[in-house]
Amino acid sequence: MKTRIINALLVACAVGVTGPVQALDDGDGTANNCNEFNVLRNPYFGDLHVHTTLSLDASGFGTTTTPAQAYEFAKGQLIGLHPFDQMGDPLRSAQIDRPLDFAMVSDHAEDIDAAGWQAVQAAAALHYDRSTDCEFTTFVGYEWTRSPILLNEFGQIEGLNLHRNVLFRNSVVPASAVSAQVVKFPEILWDSLQGECIDLVDGNNYCDVLTIPHNSNFSQGLMFEAFRPGGAPYDQNYAQRRARFEPLIEVIQHKGQSECLFSANDELCTMELVPFGHLLAPWTGATQPKEESTIRWALTEGLSLKEQVNANPLRLGMVGGTDTHLGTPGLVEESAAYPGLFVDPPPPEGEGVTDWIEMNPGGLAVIWAEQNSRAALFDAMQRRETYATSGPRHVVRFFAGWDLPSDMCALPNAVDIGYANGVPMGSILPFALQGETTPQFFVSAMKDAGTLAHPGNDLQRIQIIKGWIDTNGDKHEQVFDVAGDPFNGAGVDLNTCATTGTGFSSLCQVWQDPNFELDENAYYYARVVENPSCRWQQRQCVEATVPINCADPGSVPPEYAACCDEDFPKTVQERSWTSPIWYDKPPPGC
Repeated sequence: MKTRIINALLVACAVGVTGPVQALDDGDGTANNCNEFNVLRNPYFGDLHVHTTLSLDASGFGTTTTPAQAYEFAKGQLIGLHPFDQMGDPLRSAQIDRPLDFAMVSDHAEDIDAAGWQAVQAAAALHYDRSTDCEFTTFVGYEWTRSPILLNEFGQIEGLNLHRNVLFRNSVVPASAVSAQVVKFPEILWDSLQGECIDLVDGNNYCDVLTIPHNSNFSQGLMFEAFRPGGAPYDQNYAQRRARFEPLIEVIQHKGQSECLFSANDELCTMELVPFGHLLAPWTGATQPKEESTIRWALTEGLSLKEQVNANPLRLGMVGGTDTHLGTPGLVEESAAYPGLFVDPPPPEGEGVTDWIEMNPGGLAVIWAEQNSRAALFDAMQRRETYATSGPRHVVRFFAGWDLPSDMCALPNAVDIGYANGVPMGSILPFALQGETTPQFFVSAMKDAGTLAHPGNDLQRIQIIKGWIDTNGDKHEQVFDVAGDPFNGAGVDLNTCATTGTGFSSLCQVWQDPNFELDENAYYYARVVENPSCRWQQRQCVEATVPINCADPGSVPPEYAACCDEDFPKTVQERSWTSPIWYDKPPPGC
């Protein structure tokens, strides 16, 4: 296997790639040396989108869970949920059967006063495991919740979504959370974080931060508009600034997936696709979501902007989250016991469908890092070595390189080869050297083993999604099935929610793009798809204590009306999405 040698004449054109580096210093005068340190990195599962009683849209619906209790829940403890009886005892409870590795309480900055901000920090400090066991990591953060109200072309009022979760590297944070009531543009938010965090240095202590957009599906394209306050388009500086602050985006959470809209080229885009395009649609009138609100559109638009301003502001890695408003991070199981994440009031006496049928339990963020510490996880997020899941704990690898062996799936040191001869998910592929014409992509996935109560489901297939700009400047996308079998016959018995058929416990492939062109900017990400299983509301309908006969609508209790709603699927194909790997064509002369 040849060693890559970059000629001195090509150094100015090459994209530097750094290997795994031990990250121990959190940047606040402390360090974690974890027993479980792995130079080839471990997958850590967590939730960075968690609301507690500090958020008014949670407490107003009855949530009393504190930030400290939310972290206890993430570590596997049982907590009580509203409503409460006359004695103050909860009538519901929740617990996850596998603790998370990390979490962040992200209450709305607009609702957090000084005491609340101190409580957020204190809870994060209390539950961050600084021992060598490194069992649980917390981050200090909040949500910047900007929702512009606009009148659309049909005269309907739309509440558009520009929300960002703001995540700090360590315990060195600004004196207050930045409110969208004061700072009304993301670009001004970044300016504020620059001055109040990044420029804040005190000896060995320093502040660092990133922002994670979510629910672009409710933005009607506003989330990805590359315009500065005042209307001027991004230039290279602004593009680089956005990329620095926003290396990640949340692809799925309680209010749907933002990956893509349905098209004839990708039938799997219907998964958790909320059928309206803004936050106020249930009250002011539903309008269709726009393609310009999807992450896939944004990734392709980033390629176009790269050609225009020589910087890509939309180099977005993937994470998932719950957006729980019960203070229940990681409560993602499609279970009959699912309590909903944002419902007022809950169904009476534990009966009925427990959430709006358009919603789902949300997903998880997965981070490949050397160890479970703030520094290692934050560095991994900055380099976008992350992926999202819709709930299951798949283990997914994705590498690309010009010199990956075709039999890599059979090699015990495949991951070593991936790092040594290629780049992982979230990276930019180095320019080709002379004689190299087509890169190889290595993708592998293992099913979620699950638990005794909730066994994992088999995998069905792995896909690679490509987006590119051709030499005429036109945008394209294509979905490739690269491993598994989409026609394996797996299904679900809707009367019992038992799965039928078989799938795969693991899948792996080394793949080459048959249409690759050296002079076309492109991105590639992998999507790992399970066999079908019952969606949460169907599980509740199957286990209802009253008979549900949709052939006789008058007999169906109102709280179970969703069981007979044919506009929403009764099954789901759970999945994972990797962060993309980008190919940037060489500039002229390289």
